[in-house]
Amino acid sequence: MIKWALIFFVISLVAGFFGFSGVASGAKSISKALFYIALIIFLIVLVFGVLLGVLVF
Repeated sequence: MIKWALIFFVISLVAGFFGFSGVASGAKSISKALFYIALIIFLIVLVFGVLLGVLVF
């Protein structure tokens, strides 16, 4: 998911450089949403990993 966020970020930068502000803002919104979703999933997995690790040991 981080890979897709980075791809949309690069698309946003390139579109902004060439003056396509609508495409750039759309790609920026998608990349931000994907990044935050990936961050939330990472934190959930981290919390469950710590909790289950304590229960196992």
